Amino acid sequence: MNTPKSNPRLTRLEISIFEQRCQLYLPDAHEALRQIYGEREDFDQWVDEFRQIAFQAYARRPAPLRALDLQRLHEPDWYQRSDQVGYICYVDRFCGTLKKLPEKIPYLRELGVTYLHLMPLLQPGPDPNDGGYAVMNYREVDPRLGTMRDLAQVAKKLREEGISLCIDLVCNHTADMHEWAVKAKEGDPTYQDYYLTFPDRTLTDQYDQTLREIFPETAPGNFLYIEEMKQWVWNTFNRYQWDLNYANPAVFGEMLEIILYLANNGVEVLRLDAVAFMWKKMGTSCENLPEAHAILQAFRAFSKLAAPGLVFKAEAIVAPQDVVPYLGTGRFTNKECELAYHNSLMVYMWSMLAERNVVLSTYSLQELPEIPSIASWVTYVRCHDDIGWAIMDEYAAAVGLNGFWHRSFLSDFYSGDFEGSFARGTVFQFNPETMDRRISGACASLAGLETALEGGDPYEIELAIRRILLIHNLVFAAGGIPLIYMGDEIGLLNDYSYTEDAAKKGDSRWMHRPLMDWDLAQQRFSSHQPAGRIFQGLRHLAQARKNTPALHSQAASKAVWTHNDHVFGLLRYSPRGRILLLGNFSEEPQQVPSYRLEELGFQGELIDHLTGQIKSTHFELLLQPFEALWLEGQ
Repeated sequence: MNTPKSNPRLTRLEISIFEQRCQLYLPDAHEALRQIYGEREDFDQWVDEFRQIAFQAYARRPAPLRALDLQRLHEPDWYQRSDQVGYICYVDRFCGTLKKLPEKIPYLRELGVTYLHLMPLLQPGPDPNDGGYAVMNYREVDPRLGTMRDLAQVAKKLREEGISLCIDLVCNHTADMHEWAVKAKEGDPTYQDYYLTFPDRTLTDQYDQTLREIFPETAPGNFLYIEEMKQWVWNTFNRYQWDLNYANPAVFGEMLEIILYLANNGVEVLRLDAVAFMWKKMGTSCENLPEAHAILQAFRAFSKLAAPGLVFKAEAIVAPQDVVPYLGTGRFTNKECELAYHNSLMVYMWSMLAERNVVLSTYSLQELPEIPSIASWVTYVRCHDDIGWAIMDEYAAAVGLNGFWHRSFLSDFYSGDFEGSFARGTVFQFNPETMDRRISGACASLAGLETALEGGDPYEIELAIRRILLIHNLVFAAGGIPLIYMGDEIGLLNDYSYTEDAAKKGDSRWMHRPLMDWDLAQQRFSSHQPAGRIFQGLRHLAQARKNTPALHSQAASKAVWTHNDHVFGLLRYSPRGRILLLGNFSEEPQQVPSYRLEELGFQGELIDHLTGQIKSTHFELLLQPFEALWLEGQ
């Protein structure tokens, strides 16, 4: 180890701390990096280069963030605790600019928010830019929103209010306007090697045989010919997003510097975007490869040297069996990302609402493997993206359904094409080869509130509100950080004005990315308005969750049969206690047999943490339409 023994910024104690961290985390970094660079003769030199990057970031880390690191080391489960509540928004659509965001902190605190995810705000290329996911400069903020100094000030003010800042880091690709891509187009071989380029279609055609198209309607194919370079470049997502070449260790080093730069500006959680695609290998789907996991493991190990308080969140919206490895499994347990999106729970909640049946969801969620002890899900009912029906054929078949036809039913139901559907959404990215149809739509509109308000039917409005609160009940109790998407807390509906914007009209996802309606938010105190019912309902869930330590993410989470096909059951258990979550996904009252409660280990009198009421297992347990219960023994 060649750590400098003197540095004007560091004391002997500080250098000693860094050396101790090296002893703890460098072995993990070595093991991960050997999977991807181990055959290189200059392997050791590159590892030393990465360690030096971490050391320089450590030396520059501001004192308040060093204090945060110490705090996090003393409470490493902070993001797993039951007092965590997340909120996600676009800065411009929420409040305009970063400088205006602190004015909205009281609103967030009122809702119980402790974790704020600001959607992509690093400087993007010009429109179209995939909603900000085509990054032109990782070290600057979108000028429309502010500056990096503004972001650091926002992080500081949030931290003072007990709110952790999360932002997006696009790992798989850059904008074609990024400095690296511009230099590559100018013919610089150093920067051409930052991307995956090909002189002709010989290799690209071979890769294409096993690749899928992410945006078949708007961006078919995976390769684009760049006239300036006389080369084909890999672009998984859009023609203006060039995939990075992580086989080049210089790319890993660049991204590591950026990760630590953002951490030193006060970012506490990095949502690592499109991580499933970071490694390419001929003859595979080029998704979820072991080398992609190795890159994440190495990022984590080196970040622990400089900024141990930083947490990684994997954006891996993949098949259920492929999600958990991003939290670390096998010998890499607890050595990858700390957080990951619980995409399966989101999909199955919407499936249960449409079916009024929980059998498929119960079976499928039972098949999901347990997550590592220091990891946590991020649970959500909607996000900025579309809903892809990630329902596996074998799980559907196991409960007597056809996977293809069930996915088709869900697309029909939530696009409003199914007779009797309460939902208002639209199809996103129809793939004529696979017949896959994803769905766009705001939570409230998909749950029936838009249709009910247009019809003016108080009964249907009531049902829609109950549906919204029911699925948020699952999100708040299922295990992990519950994430409220901006506007869902006041029942914002679909925004159809995106069709009037030339830069957005081709992307229906803008339907559920509305401007925050602060006039509607004023109704959050009214129990007679849907906005007030929903806001106060979510606020109540946040408080109930905070008062229920047994919902800590270290508690196991297991879907259970309730012996009623309309009632979903989820058992949470750990030394902190045992909680049984029940949810009625039907418009009719439903019962859970008393013998089933006793079989699940719940006897005598139970307390419902949502209402404080006492329930007895001596009688059938009655749930009203779309009602949820959080039950614990007395």
